[in-house]
Amino acid sequence: MRSTAGAVIRQFALVALSLVLSLPMAASVGAAPPAQELQLLATEYPPVVFSEEGRASGLGSDVVNEIQRRLGTRVVIQVLPWTRAYRMAVKGPNVVLFPTMRTKARVSQFKWVGPLMTAQTGFYSLSGTGPAIASLAEARTVSRVLVPRGFFSQQILQNAGFDNLKEVSTPETMVRMLIRGRAPLMVSDNITLGTLLGKVGGARSDVKLQFTFLKTQAYIAFSRDVPDALIQEWQHSLDEMKRDGTFARLYQKWLPGETPPGFKPGAIWDSTSYR
Repeated sequence: MRSTAGAVIRQFALVALSLVLSLPMAASVGAAPPAQELQLLATEYPPVVFSEEGRASGLGSDVVNEIQRRLGTRVVIQVLPWTRAYRMAVKGPNVVLFPTMRTKARVSQFKWVGPLMTAQTGFYSLSGTGPAIASLAEARTVSRVLVPRGFFSQQILQNAGFDNLKEVSTPETMVRMLIRGRAPLMVSDNITLGTLLGKVGGARSDVKLQFTFLKTQAYIAFSRDVPDALIQEWQHSLDEMKRDGTFARLYQKWLPGETPPGFKPGAIWDSTSYR
C-alpha cells in the first residue's frame, strides 16, 4: 500500500515538474514579440516646435504629446537639426518626424498623419526698403535671397531656377542678417516669422511681405516601416482632438489669429508648378 502510494506521489511530482519546466518555453513560443518603441523627432520651427530648457515645446509638441496621452504611450520628443532628423526618418525604423511639409516628392517616402498646420511662405524685405517683388521672375533678379539651409523653401527655389540664394545655418541667423542689411530679401512664412523676429530683438513691423509664392500643410511623418494600424490610431486621435475642440485650443494658444486646418488634406505641392 505504502509502495503504491509512494509511486503515485513520485509520478505526480514528475508530471508537475515537467509542466513547470515547460511553462517558460510555451510562453516564449506563443507570445508575440513586443512592438518596438517609436522614436519621436522634431526640428526647430517656432512656435510649432522649439527647445525650452532641454525639452521640446510648442504647438506640434503639445499635439503629439496629447495623442500619446490618448493612446497610453509616453515617449520623449528629441529636437534635432532638420537634415539629420529627415535622414533618420527616411531610413527608419520606427521614426516619427514633425513638422514635415507634405509634398509630391515626399508622399511615397513616409506615412502621414495630419494635417497639423498650414503655412504661407513668401519673400520678406525690411520695411521701407528693399525691392518690390510681385513674382518669382522678379525675385530671381535680386542680388541675394536669404534662405535656411536644407529647408523646403530652398528646395523649391532651387528647382525654380534661383541661382541667387544665400544659404544660412538657421532661421534666426537669416532674420538677423536681413535686419542688419546683409541681403535685400529673405524667405520665411507666416507661422514662424513673429517668433523669429522676437528672438533677434526685432518686431513684426520691421519687415514687409513682398510676395507669397507657396501655401503648404505640415504633417506628422512616419517612416515607411511603421504599421498601418498604428498610423490609423494616431490619425483617429488627431481627428478626435479636432472634433472635441482640443486641437483648436492648442492652435490658438500658439498661433493666435491663425485658422487651424480641418480634417481633409490640402492640395499636395508639386515642384513642376514653379519651373
